[in-house]
Amino acid sequence: MSTIMKPHLNIYFLGPVIGEALQGFVLILKNCLQPTKDPPMRLKLFTILSQLLQKAKQTINSQGQFHSYLEIVIKDILAPNLQWQAGRTAAAIRTTAVSCLWALIYSEMLSPKEIFKVEEVLMPPVVATLEEDSKMTRLMACRIVSIFLNSCGKQFEPDKLNKIYPELLKRLDDASHEVRLAAAKTLISWFKCIRNDDNEKSVFKTNIEFLYRELLIHLDDPDENIQQAVLDVLKEGSILYPDLLAKEIEAVEHKHRIPAYCDQLLQHIQATGCRTSGS
Repeated sequence: MSTIMKPHLNIYFLGPVIGEALQGFVLILKNCLQPTKDPPMRLKLFTILSQLLQKAKQTINSQGQFHSYLEIVIKDILAPNLQWQAGRTAAAIRTTAVSCLWALIYSEMLSPKEIFKVEEVLMPPVVATLEEDSKMTRLMACRIVSIFLNSCGKQFEPDKLNKIYPELLKRLDDASHEVRLAAAKTLISWFKCIRNDDNEKSVFKTNIEFLYRELLIHLDDPDENIQQAVLDVLKEGSILYPDLLAKEIEAVEHKHRIPAYCDQLLQHIQATGCRTSGS
C-alpha cells in the first residue's frame, strides 16, 4: 500500500483499471486523506483524484460503480478537507477539494436529490472558501453554492439562507471580474429560494431591504457587464418587495452616474404588474 500511495501519477494513467479496483482505491484515499495525515501527500493525492474525476467515465467510474462510494468520498474525504487550516499547503488542499466537488457536480454524478442530501455537510465549508486567496477556488465555490441553491430551492431554512447572502455580496467587490459575475448569478439563485408569500418573505424583509440597497450601489458599477448582471439580480429580487425596491431606487437614482439602469428596473417593476397601485 505504501508504494501505491507515493505520489506518482501512475494511478491516473491506469485509466479504466481504477474503476475495477475501486473499493480498495477509495479505502486508501479515505485513510490517507484525513486532515491528520501528511499535508504534501494529501495535496498530491487530491490532485490525482481531481484529475480522475474530470475523466470519471474513463477512469474512476469506468465500471459504473463509483456512485456506491459517493457518501464516503463526500463525507469522509471531501468535507473534512474543506475545513479551514492555516498554511499554504492547507489552502492548496482546499482548492483541490473544491475542484473535486465541482468535478463531481459538473459530471452529473451528483443528482439534485443527492445534492440535497449532502448540502448540510458541504454548504458551510464551501461558503467559507468564498474567502480563499485563490481566484479559482472562489469562482468554483460561487458556482457550487449556486447549484446547491438551485437544487435545494425553497427547502432552505431562513437562518441558513441569511448566512449565505452576505458572503456572496462580498464577492461583488472581488478583485476578479469573473468571480463578481459568478456571485451575481448566485444571488439570483438565492432570491429564487424565497417563497413569494407574506409569511415566508416577512422573515427576510430586513435582509432583503439591505440587499436592495447594496445591490443598487453595484448597479452604478463602472463596468457595464457588472451593471447588467446586478440588474438581473434586482429584477429577480423585485418580485418579493416591489414597492420597497421602487422607493429605494427613487432615493438613489439621482446619485447614479448612469441612471438608465435604475429606469430599466423601475420599468420592469411596472411592467410585471407587481407594484401596488397608487404607490
